[in-house]
Amino acid sequence: MLTFSLTVVRHGETQYNKEKLLQGQWVDTSLSEPGLQQAEAAGMYLRELRFSNVFVSNLQRARQTAEIIMRNNVHSSGVEMVFDPLLRERGFGIAEGRPKEDLKNMANRAGQSCRDYTPPGGETLEQVRLRCKKFLKSLYQHMVDDHGCSGQSSAAVGREARTGAAGTDGPLPGLPGDGMEGVPLHALVVSHGAYIRVAVRHFVEDLQCSLPQGLKMSKVLSACPNTGISRFVLTVSPTESGRALFAVRCVFTNRKDPLTSRNICYITH
Repeated sequence: MLTFSLTVVRHGETQYNKEKLLQGQWVDTSLSEPGLQQAEAAGMYLRELRFSNVFVSNLQRARQTAEIIMRNNVHSSGVEMVFDPLLRERGFGIAEGRPKEDLKNMANRAGQSCRDYTPPGGETLEQVRLRCKKFLKSLYQHMVDDHGCSGQSSAAVGREARTGAAGTDGPLPGLPGDGMEGVPLHALVVSHGAYIRVAVRHFVEDLQCSLPQGLKMSKVLSACPNTGISRFVLTVSPTESGRALFAVRCVFTNRKDPLTSRNICYITH
């Protein structure tokens, strides 16, 4: 058994985000000036956390965000970033580079909701989900190869991963280390809005992720803001075909704290 925290961060704002244009996979834009500031704020918010592994989409906006986060981090300077195309944004085909309103109009003409609609040449939500599953399988193996197994009993690990440490089911104080008590291993993932939304839905609906008390499903599955942060605690176990997820617990989703001066001040003192 191996238990680790997983912190997922969306990239900072780009000019395309500001202008509500679709980026997807083939429009590879860089961070705007506000996006660079958001990434710096996320880096300051997370600067005291120790990342054992870092996985990043190989698109420019995610790479820049991750590089800024890691440059600010005081404990993880020697950790190698793995740039993985499995973490790329959902492909939007012919809609990439066009206003989001165009995608809505395409979906309306097809008689579908915007979220479920796949433009010509784009990825379906199921294809993104399968890509996410493939990344998670690789993540499990990376963590075990790099860190071995914890040696905890199945019962103890399962109880910890599903319910968390005592006192963590209530409202969290909004601190950078929330949910990581007693979990020394910590993986960072930097990816994209649509991809993260699919990944969170996969955790909740397919993997039966446990949720904090009082957290509404609409909040869990809402769109992640630029540099929004989500955290999960995962336990993997060996199987005949490799490594498989034994339990997963959601700590929080779509946290905007890095964008508030209160938390930036907190982390710098």
